[in-house]
Amino acid sequence: MQLETFALERYQSMWENRVPWNLAESGVHPLRVTDLVNTPELQVEMFEQELGYPQTNGTIELRTLISAMYPGSTIEHIEVTNGGSEANCVLLMRLLQPGDELVFMTPNYMQASGLARALGARVKPWPLRLTGEGPTTRWTADTDELRRLVNPGTRAVLVCNPNNPTGARFDAATLDEVCRIAGSVGAWVIGDEIYRGAEREADDTPSIWGRYERAVVTSGLSKAYGLPGLRIGWIVAPPALIAELWGIHDYTTIAPGAISDRLARMALAPERRTTLLARTRGIIRVNYPLVRRWIEHREGMAHVAPEAGAIAFIRYPHAISSTVLAARLRDEAGVLIVPGDHFDMDGYVRVGFGSEPTYLARGLAVAGEFLDGVTAHAR
Repeated sequence: MQLETFALERYQSMWENRVPWNLAESGVHPLRVTDLVNTPELQVEMFEQELGYPQTNGTIELRTLISAMYPGSTIEHIEVTNGGSEANCVLLMRLLQPGDELVFMTPNYMQASGLARALGARVKPWPLRLTGEGPTTRWTADTDELRRLVNPGTRAVLVCNPNNPTGARFDAATLDEVCRIAGSVGAWVIGDEIYRGAEREADDTPSIWGRYERAVVTSGLSKAYGLPGLRIGWIVAPPALIAELWGIHDYTTIAPGAISDRLARMALAPERRTTLLARTRGIIRVNYPLVRRWIEHREGMAHVAPEAGAIAFIRYPHAISSTVLAARLRDEAGVLIVPGDHFDMDGYVRVGFGSEPTYLARGLAVAGEFLDGVTAHAR
Protein backbone atom coordinates (compact mmCIF):
# COMPACT_ATOMS: atom_id res chain seq x y z
CA MET A 1 0.00 0.00 0.00
CA GLN A 2 1.51 3.29 -1.13
CA LEU A 3 0.34 6.24 0.99
CA GLU A 4 0.59 9.78 -0.32
CA THR A 5 1.98 12.44 2.02
CA PHE A 6 -0.73 13.67 4.38
CA ALA A 7 0.05 17.33 3.73
CA LEU A 8 -1.96 18.85 6.59
CA GLU A 9 -0.62 16.57 9.31
CA ARG A 10 2.97 16.78 8.10
CA TYR A 11 2.73 20.58 7.89
CA GLN A 12 1.37 20.93 11.42
CA SER A 13 3.78 18.36 12.86
CA MET A 14 6.74 20.18 11.36
CA TRP A 15 5.80 23.69 12.41
CA GLU A 16 3.28 23.89 15.27
CA ASN A 17 5.93 23.69 17.98
CA ARG A 18 8.37 26.00 16.21
CA VAL A 19 6.34 29.20 15.84
CA PRO A 20 5.44 31.85 18.42
CA TRP A 21 1.80 31.99 17.25
CA ASN A 22 0.09 28.72 16.40
CA LEU A 23 -3.32 29.49 14.89
CA ALA A 24 -3.39 26.21 12.96
CA GLU A 25 -4.79 24.14 15.82
CA SER A 26 -8.39 23.05 15.22
CA GLY A 27 -9.39 22.27 18.81
CA VAL A 28 -9.66 24.26 22.01
CA HIS A 29 -6.89 24.85 24.54
CA PRO A 30 -6.21 21.40 26.02
CA LEU A 31 -6.97 20.36 29.55
CA ARG A 32 -4.33 19.24 32.03
CA VAL A 33 -4.29 15.94 33.88
CA THR A 34 -5.06 17.84 37.08
CA ASP A 35 -8.28 19.13 35.51
CA LEU A 36 -9.55 15.54 35.35
CA VAL A 37 -7.83 14.03 38.38
CA ASN A 38 -9.04 16.73 40.75
CA THR A 39 -10.10 14.90 43.91
CA PRO A 40 -8.12 12.74 46.35
CA GLU A 41 -10.21 9.72 45.33
CA LEU A 42 -9.46 10.19 41.64
CA GLN A 43 -5.77 10.71 42.40
CA VAL A 44 -5.63 7.37 44.20
CA GLU A 45 -7.51 5.73 41.35
CA MET A 46 -5.07 7.18 38.81
CA PHE A 47 -1.88 6.34 40.68
CA GLU A 48 -3.04 2.79 41.37
CA GLN A 49 -3.67 2.14 37.66
CA GLU A 50 -1.63 -0.87 36.53
CA LEU A 51 0.42 -0.28 33.40
CA GLY A 52 -0.43 -3.54 31.70
CA TYR A 53 -2.42 -4.12 28.54
CA PRO A 54 -6.00 -2.95 28.97
CA GLN A 55 -8.96 -4.58 27.27
CA THR A 56 -7.82 -4.23 23.65
CA ASN A 57 -11.13 -2.93 22.28
CA GLY A 58 -11.60 -0.60 25.26
CA THR A 59 -12.59 -1.47 28.80
CA ILE A 60 -16.19 -2.42 29.43
CA GLU A 61 -16.54 0.68 31.60
CA LEU A 62 -15.36 3.02 28.83
CA ARG A 63 -17.44 1.35 26.14
CA THR A 64 -20.48 1.58 28.41
CA LEU A 65 -19.98 5.33 28.78
CA ILE A 66 -19.54 5.75 25.02
CA SER A 67 -22.55 3.63 24.14
CA ALA A 68 -24.71 5.77 26.44
CA MET A 69 -24.17 8.66 23.99
CA TYR A 70 -25.65 6.71 21.08
CA PRO A 71 -29.25 5.58 21.72
CA GLY A 72 -29.88 1.94 20.94
CA SER A 73 -26.22 0.95 21.10
CA THR A 74 -24.50 -1.39 23.56
CA ILE A 75 -20.88 -2.12 24.35
CA GLU A 76 -20.96 -4.58 21.42
CA HIS A 77 -21.46 -1.62 19.09
CA ILE A 78 -18.26 0.13 20.28
CA GLU A 79 -14.59 -0.22 19.33
CA VAL A 80 -12.15 2.07 21.16
CA THR A 81 -9.14 3.19 19.14
CA ASN A 82 -6.08 5.39 19.44
CA GLY A 83 -7.73 8.61 18.35
CA GLY A 84 -10.34 9.33 15.74
CA SER A 85 -7.67 8.94 13.08
CA GLU A 86 -7.17 5.27 13.89
CA ALA A 87 -10.94 4.84 13.96
CA ASN A 88 -11.14 6.12 10.38
CA CYS A 89 -8.14 4.03 9.32
CA VAL A 90 -9.39 0.74 10.74
CA LEU A 91 -12.86 1.32 9.33
CA LEU A 92 -11.70 2.13 5.80
CA MET A 93 -9.30 -0.81 5.80
CA ARG A 94 -12.33 -3.03 6.33
CA LEU A 95 -14.85 -1.34 4.05
CA LEU A 96 -12.84 -0.45 0.94
CA GLN A 97 -11.44 -2.79 -1.67
CA PRO A 98 -9.67 -1.97 -4.95
CA GLY A 99 -12.19 -0.64 -7.44
CA ASP A 100 -14.70 0.54 -4.83
CA GLU A 101 -15.92 4.13 -4.80
CA LEU A 102 -15.91 6.47 -1.81
CA VAL A 103 -18.12 9.54 -2.10
CA PHE A 104 -16.27 12.07 0.02
CA MET A 105 -17.73 15.35 1.30
CA THR A 106 -15.41 18.26 0.51
CA PRO A 107 -13.81 20.32 1.89
CA ASN A 108 -12.84 17.86 4.58
CA TYR A 109 -10.06 16.46 6.71
CA MET A 110 -8.16 14.65 3.99
CA GLN A 111 -7.15 11.48 5.82
CA ALA A 112 -9.95 9.35 4.41
CA SER A 113 -9.38 10.36 0.80
CA GLY A 114 -5.67 9.55 1.04
CA LEU A 115 -6.36 6.20 2.68
CA ALA A 116 -9.03 5.34 0.12
CA ARG A 117 -6.69 5.95 -2.80
CA ALA A 118 -3.96 3.90 -1.12
CA LEU A 119 -6.46 1.06 -0.73
CA GLY A 120 -7.19 1.15 -4.46
CA ALA A 121 -10.55 2.88 -4.21
CA ARG A 122 -11.77 5.75 -6.35
CA VAL A 123 -12.59 8.97 -4.48
CA LYS A 124 -15.50 11.03 -5.81
CA PRO A 125 -15.63 14.51 -4.25
CA TRP A 126 -19.03 15.73 -3.06
CA PRO A 127 -18.51 19.50 -2.64
CA LEU A 128 -20.42 21.63 -0.19
CA ARG A 129 -22.17 24.63 -1.74
CA LEU A 130 -22.47 28.20 -0.53
CA THR A 131 -26.14 29.18 -0.39
CA GLY A 132 -27.91 32.33 0.75
CA GLU A 133 -26.63 35.88 0.88
CA GLY A 134 -25.09 38.11 3.51
CA PRO A 135 -25.62 36.90 7.08
CA THR A 136 -27.78 33.99 5.84
CA THR A 137 -24.94 32.46 3.78
CA ARG A 138 -24.27 28.86 4.70
CA TRP A 139 -22.21 25.91 3.55
CA THR A 140 -24.82 23.31 2.61
CA ALA A 141 -24.84 19.68 1.47
CA ASP A 142 -26.43 19.28 -1.96
CA THR A 143 -28.24 15.95 -1.74
CA ASP A 144 -29.37 16.20 -5.39
CA GLU A 145 -25.71 16.16 -6.37
CA LEU A 146 -25.08 13.26 -4.00
CA ARG A 147 -27.83 11.33 -5.76
CA ARG A 148 -26.02 11.86 -9.07
CA LEU A 149 -22.69 10.72 -7.61
CA VAL A 150 -23.91 7.52 -5.96
CA ASN A 151 -24.12 4.37 -8.08
CA PRO A 152 -23.93 0.58 -7.59
CA GLY A 153 -20.14 0.85 -7.28
CA THR A 154 -20.38 3.20 -4.29
CA ARG A 155 -19.12 1.42 -1.20
CA ALA A 156 -19.40 4.31 1.26
CA VAL A 157 -20.40 7.95 1.65
CA LEU A 158 -18.34 9.95 4.15
CA VAL A 159 -19.90 12.94 5.91
CA CYS A 160 -17.98 15.20 8.31
CA ASN A 161 -20.56 16.69 10.69
CA PRO A 162 -19.79 19.24 12.07
CA ASN A 163 -17.54 19.91 9.13
CA ASN A 164 -13.82 20.56 9.18
CA PRO A 165 -12.77 23.13 7.92
CA THR A 166 -16.01 25.10 7.35
CA GLY A 167 -17.69 24.62 10.74
CA ALA A 168 -20.98 23.78 8.98
CA ARG A 169 -23.58 21.59 10.66
CA PHE A 170 -26.06 19.40 8.81
CA ASP A 171 -29.58 18.89 10.08
CA ALA A 172 -31.51 15.67 10.65
CA ALA A 173 -33.41 15.96 7.37
CA THR A 174 -30.16 16.19 5.40
CA LEU A 175 -28.69 13.18 7.20
CA ASP A 176 -31.86 11.18 6.61
CA GLU A 177 -31.69 11.95 2.89
CA VAL A 178 -28.00 10.97 2.77
CA CYS A 179 -28.94 7.63 4.30
CA ARG A 180 -31.82 7.12 1.87
CA ILE A 181 -29.55 7.77 -1.10
CA ALA A 182 -26.82 5.47 0.25
CA GLY A 183 -29.40 2.83 1.07
CA SER A 184 -30.61 2.78 -2.53
CA VAL A 185 -27.32 1.06 -3.49
CA GLY A 186 -26.49 -0.59 -0.15
CA ALA A 187 -23.59 1.76 0.59
CA TRP A 188 -22.30 2.49 4.09
CA VAL A 189 -22.59 6.00 5.52
CA ILE A 190 -19.64 7.10 7.66
CA GLY A 191 -20.26 10.04 9.97
CA ASP A 192 -16.99 11.61 11.13
CA GLU A 193 -18.39 13.38 14.21
CA ILE A 194 -15.18 14.38 15.95
CA TYR A 195 -16.43 18.01 16.31
CA ARG A 196 -19.87 17.04 17.63
CA GLY A 197 -20.22 18.72 21.02
CA ALA A 198 -18.20 21.79 19.98
CA GLU A 199 -21.17 23.85 18.82
CA ARG A 200 -21.18 27.64 18.69
CA GLU A 201 -24.81 28.17 17.70
CA ALA A 202 -26.57 25.20 19.31
CA ASP A 203 -26.19 22.68 22.10
CA ASP A 204 -25.95 19.59 19.90
CA THR A 205 -25.52 18.37 16.33
CA PRO A 206 -27.63 15.54 14.89
CA SER A 207 -25.77 12.24 14.64
CA ILE A 208 -25.84 9.82 11.73
CA TRP A 209 -26.26 7.05 14.29
CA GLY A 210 -29.56 5.18 14.23
CA ARG A 211 -30.75 6.56 10.89
CA TYR A 212 -29.78 3.54 8.76
CA GLU A 213 -28.60 0.01 9.38
CA ARG A 214 -25.32 0.77 7.62
CA ALA A 215 -24.62 4.06 9.40
CA VAL A 216 -21.29 4.19 11.26
CA VAL A 217 -19.87 6.90 13.52
CA THR A 218 -16.23 7.73 14.15
CA SER A 219 -15.37 10.19 16.90
CA GLY A 220 -13.10 10.80 19.86
CA LEU A 221 -11.95 13.10 22.66
CA SER A 222 -9.69 15.41 20.64
CA LYS A 223 -11.87 18.33 19.56
CA ALA A 224 -15.06 18.69 21.59
CA TYR A 225 -13.43 17.57 24.86
CA GLY A 226 -10.07 19.33 24.70
CA LEU A 227 -8.19 16.05 25.26
CA PRO A 228 -6.21 15.38 22.06
CA GLY A 229 -3.21 14.07 23.99
CA LEU A 230 -5.16 11.09 25.32
CA ARG A 231 -5.46 9.71 21.77
CA ILE A 232 -8.82 8.10 22.49
CA GLY A 233 -11.25 7.60 19.63
CA TRP A 234 -14.08 5.20 18.89
CA ILE A 235 -16.23 3.59 16.24
CA VAL A 236 -19.96 3.01 16.67
CA ALA A 237 -21.28 0.38 14.25
CA PRO A 238 -23.36 -2.79 14.03
CA PRO A 239 -21.88 -5.52 16.26
CA ALA A 240 -20.94 -7.81 13.35
CA LEU A 241 -18.87 -5.04 11.78
CA ILE A 242 -17.35 -4.07 15.14
CA ALA A 243 -16.18 -7.67 15.61
CA GLU A 244 -14.33 -7.48 12.29
CA LEU A 245 -12.85 -4.08 13.10
CA TRP A 246 -11.52 -5.42 16.39
CA GLY A 247 -9.65 -8.02 14.37
CA ILE A 248 -8.08 -5.31 12.21
CA HIS A 249 -7.22 -3.30 15.31
CA ASP A 250 -5.15 -6.32 16.40
CA TYR A 251 -2.89 -5.53 13.44
CA THR A 252 -2.52 -1.80 14.06
CA THR A 253 -1.99 -0.64 17.65
CA ILE A 254 -3.65 -3.58 19.47
CA ALA A 255 -5.11 -1.46 22.29
CA PRO A 256 -5.53 2.04 23.69
CA GLY A 257 -3.15 3.00 26.48
CA ALA A 258 -4.21 1.95 29.96
CA ILE A 259 -3.78 5.44 31.40
CA SER A 260 -5.66 6.98 28.48
CA ASP A 261 -8.54 4.55 28.94
CA ARG A 262 -8.68 5.42 32.66
CA LEU A 263 -8.65 9.18 32.03
CA ALA A 264 -11.25 8.81 29.27
CA ARG A 265 -13.57 7.13 31.75
CA MET A 266 -13.16 10.10 34.06
CA ALA A 267 -13.86 12.53 31.22
CA LEU A 268 -16.98 10.73 30.00
CA ALA A 269 -18.63 10.28 33.39
CA PRO A 270 -21.97 12.05 32.75
CA GLU A 271 -21.51 15.11 34.96
CA ARG A 272 -17.89 15.58 33.89
CA ARG A 273 -18.79 15.16 30.23
CA THR A 274 -21.38 17.92 30.54
CA THR A 275 -18.80 20.18 32.17
CA LEU A 276 -16.17 19.54 29.49
CA LEU A 277 -18.54 20.22 26.61
CA ALA A 278 -19.75 23.41 28.29
CA ARG A 279 -16.11 24.52 28.63
CA THR A 280 -15.45 23.91 24.92
CA ARG A 281 -18.59 25.72 23.80
CA GLY A 282 -17.75 28.58 26.14
CA ILE A 283 -14.27 29.00 24.65
CA ILE A 284 -15.67 28.97 21.11
CA ARG A 285 -18.43 31.48 21.92
CA VAL A 286 -16.08 33.87 23.73
CA ASN A 287 -13.29 33.69 21.13
CA TYR A 288 -15.22 33.75 17.88
CA PRO A 289 -16.06 37.48 18.06
CA LEU A 290 -12.31 38.21 18.14
CA VAL A 291 -11.86 36.37 14.84
CA ARG A 292 -15.00 37.85 13.29
CA ARG A 293 -13.86 41.41 14.02
CA TRP A 294 -10.38 40.61 12.73
CA ILE A 295 -11.82 39.35 9.44
CA GLU A 296 -14.17 42.34 9.13
CA HIS A 297 -11.20 44.71 9.47
CA ARG A 298 -9.35 43.07 6.56
CA GLU A 299 -10.45 44.40 3.18
CA GLY A 300 -11.51 41.64 0.80
CA MET A 301 -11.61 38.87 3.41
CA ALA A 302 -14.82 36.90 3.85
CA HIS A 303 -16.06 33.87 5.72
CA VAL A 304 -19.19 32.01 6.70
CA ALA A 305 -19.62 32.05 10.46
CA PRO A 306 -18.82 28.55 11.74
CA GLU A 307 -21.71 26.82 13.47
CA ALA A 308 -19.34 24.51 15.35
CA GLY A 309 -15.64 24.03 16.00
CA ALA A 310 -12.95 26.55 16.90
CA ILE A 311 -12.11 27.06 13.23
CA ALA A 312 -12.84 29.75 10.64
CA PHE A 313 -12.47 29.02 6.93
CA ILE A 314 -11.56 32.36 5.38
CA ARG A 315 -11.54 33.51 1.78
CA TYR A 316 -8.67 35.97 1.18
CA PRO A 317 -8.11 38.53 -1.62
CA HIS A 318 -4.38 38.14 -2.20
CA ALA A 319 -3.35 36.97 -5.65
CA ILE A 320 -1.07 34.21 -4.37
CA SER A 321 -1.63 30.57 -3.53
CA SER A 322 -2.70 29.66 -0.01
CA THR A 323 0.43 27.54 0.44
CA VAL A 324 2.70 30.47 -0.43
CA LEU A 325 0.68 32.89 1.70
CA ALA A 326 0.76 30.58 4.74
CA ALA A 327 4.49 29.94 4.30
CA ARG A 328 5.26 33.65 4.15
CA LEU A 329 3.10 34.37 7.18
CA ARG A 330 4.93 31.62 9.07
CA ASP A 331 8.44 32.57 7.99
CA GLU A 332 8.11 36.36 8.10
CA ALA A 333 5.71 36.84 11.02
CA GLY A 334 5.89 33.61 13.02
CA VAL A 335 2.17 32.85 12.70
CA LEU A 336 0.98 29.41 11.65
CA ILE A 337 -2.32 29.00 9.81
CA VAL A 338 -3.48 26.21 7.49
CA PRO A 339 -3.51 26.81 3.72
CA GLY A 340 -6.71 25.93 1.91
CA ASP A 341 -4.59 23.81 -0.45
CA HIS A 342 -4.56 21.21 2.33
CA PHE A 343 -8.31 20.85 1.82
CA ASP A 344 -8.12 21.13 -1.99
CA MET A 345 -9.58 24.65 -1.63
CA ASP A 346 -7.02 27.22 -2.73
CA GLY A 347 -7.97 30.81 -2.06
CA TYR A 348 -8.90 29.98 1.53
CA VAL A 349 -7.05 29.60 4.83
CA ARG A 350 -8.17 27.97 8.06
CA VAL A 351 -7.60 29.87 11.28
CA GLY A 352 -8.02 28.16 14.65
CA PHE A 353 -9.40 30.24 17.52
CA GLY A 354 -9.57 27.81 20.43
CA SER A 355 -6.53 29.14 22.31
CA GLU A 356 -6.47 31.46 25.30
CA PRO A 357 -8.03 34.83 24.36
CA THR A 358 -4.93 36.95 25.02
CA TYR A 359 -2.75 34.59 22.96
CA LEU A 360 -5.34 34.52 20.18
CA ALA A 361 -5.72 38.29 20.08
CA ARG A 362 -1.96 38.83 19.87
CA GLY A 363 -1.51 36.15 17.19
CA LEU A 364 -4.29 37.69 15.12
CA ALA A 365 -2.77 41.14 15.50
CA VAL A 366 0.60 39.94 14.24
CA ALA A 367 -1.05 38.08 11.34
CA GLY A 368 -3.13 41.16 10.51
CA GLU A 369 -0.10 43.42 10.33
CA PHE A 370 1.57 41.05 7.92
CA LEU A 371 -1.49 40.51 5.72
CA ASP A 372 -2.23 44.23 5.57
CA GLY A 373 1.33 44.76 4.36
CA VAL A 374 0.91 42.11 1.68
CA THR A 375 -2.25 43.85 0.48
CA ALA A 376 -0.60 47.25 0.44
CA HIS A 377 2.39 45.86 -1.47
CA ALA A 378 0.06 44.26 -4.03
CA ARG A 379 -1.51 47.64 -4.69
